[in-house]
Amino acid sequence: MRTLDQINFKDQRAVIRVDFNVPLNEKLEVTDPTRIQAAQPTIQHILAQGGSCVLISHLGRPKAKDPKLSLGNITNTVAEILGVPVSFSEHCVGSEAEALTAALPAGGVLLMENLRFHEEETKGDLTFAEQLSNLGTVYVNDAFGTAHRAHASTTIMAQFFEKKCFGKLLEKEVLAIEKVMSNGEAPILAILGGAKVSSKITIIESLLDKVDHLIIGGGMVYTFTKALGGKVGNSICEPDFCDYALELLDKAKQKGVEIHLPVDVVAGDAFSNDAEQEVFDVMEIPKGWEAMDAGPKSCEIFDELILKCKTILWNGPMGVFEFPNFAMGTIAVGESIGRATQKGAFSLVGGGDSVAAVKQFGLESKISYISTGGGAMLESLEGKTLPGISALD
Repeated sequence: MRTLDQINFKDQRAVIRVDFNVPLNEKLEVTDPTRIQAAQPTIQHILAQGGSCVLISHLGRPKAKDPKLSLGNITNTVAEILGVPVSFSEHCVGSEAEALTAALPAGGVLLMENLRFHEEETKGDLTFAEQLSNLGTVYVNDAFGTAHRAHASTTIMAQFFEKKCFGKLLEKEVLAIEKVMSNGEAPILAILGGAKVSSKITIIESLLDKVDHLIIGGGMVYTFTKALGGKVGNSICEPDFCDYALELLDKAKQKGVEIHLPVDVVAGDAFSNDAEQEVFDVMEIPKGWEAMDAGPKSCEIFDELILKCKTILWNGPMGVFEFPNFAMGTIAVGESIGRATQKGAFSLVGGGDSVAAVKQFGLESKISYISTGGGAMLESLEGKTLPGISALD
């Protein structure tokens, strides 16, 4: 892995692929600056060495040039977070863009316009990638959230640079995933939530070769329940995947992996926060009731297991945590992971919903590492080599 520490940035102009795809409100103000904050260490490292930074990113999914998705809207926020002046270029390629970057002094920061205003970006166009490479002398990729896309700025342009490396965020993300998938301290536990077994097949298959324990939560549970002969009531279920669920249990047994399912669930008589609640055995959910969270006995059992493990991966909530009345299972698991981390375990949380839950319930400081990349994280867990990372090797 080529890291920032292997390059002297004095008098170098670093083109940094950052992930500034941040949420904006109706006033076009940044509502969650996490991704900008995550890029700060890389930018500050380069500036401290006497280099300059050209920041390139996408924002949203524009079909054409859309003023609401201009990176000009976030320039002030970027400057506030970095604590240095940040200028803005209305173009990301072409003579004007190149002139602005060429004039950038040491210690200067320039944010370029939204890469996706050009359809060539997502097509991985070679000519567009070469144009982007004219913006600097060193290429730094610090955008883990887009590392699974073979886009012009994330993958293709790397070939035009002799000097190229991982940014600090990308380095941390890769090392955190390796710590779970390759060199984690046993016992290793993965906690997988989510609605559908079908969407997690490749991840489960990959994890069976890496972990000692696998907790399954969320809507996936009820496909296993039905496969094992239980009653699921009105709970979400994929009958077509019942045979696969049984195969999975058998595979896990053969590989010495223990799969843990909830033993009880909190169900509602409607899909609503205000629904009547009842706790049922996971195998005995009556008609007219929909299971929406792990039950109290399950949380106790999971807590005991989590506290025994030394490496913990969490991807996906235990239930419908968006409804406060059905969030206790997700909160309990998060707090158990926090306690295990305090005892010395390494914990990695990734995937949109579980990251959202960790932030919502104030658990961020209790987790070893929170991944910034949803799709990239999932593809890493599936064992895939990400194009944005292989381009730097």
